Amino acid sequence: MSDTDSPEVATAPKPPFELGTGPGRVLVWFYGVFTVAAASRTIVEMARGFDRAPLAYSLSAVAAVVYGFITYSLVRGGEKARRAALVCCAAELLGVLVVGAWTLAEPAAFPDATVWSDFGMGYLFIPVILPVTGMIWLRRAKTVAV
Repeated sequence: MSDTDSPEVATAPKPPFELGTGPGRVLVWFYGVFTVAAASRTIVEMARGFDRAPLAYSLSAVAAVVYGFITYSLVRGGEKARRAALVCCAAELLGVLVVGAWTLAEPAAFPDATVWSDFGMGYLFIPVILPVTGMIWLRRAKTVAV
């Protein structure tokens, strides 16, 4: 039997790389915890008096939404989710750096702290470490998936 006579072997498509496995599972856990923490904090702060620090409370709400979207993307998996999570991690890092610098430069603008105040000092600097770790994982996930 020659090569031309042999039946074609169907190749199974490569399964997609799951973003929420291995070290990604730790990221899912941290992002999930931060989603709940930021959302809970925002709800309580806004219920107690949004007019006291609307900028800080709004930024905490934005952080909660970003954390939630990244959590969802990591759990969902796939290339589109990986790219979306990568963009959100970059936006999150930018937010932490901008808000962190802003809270140090103009503390009067923030009568109450946000999740990202002082580069996340109130949260053991995890808000500045998490997006960097996330971007490293998501970049690695791309090389594994290809």
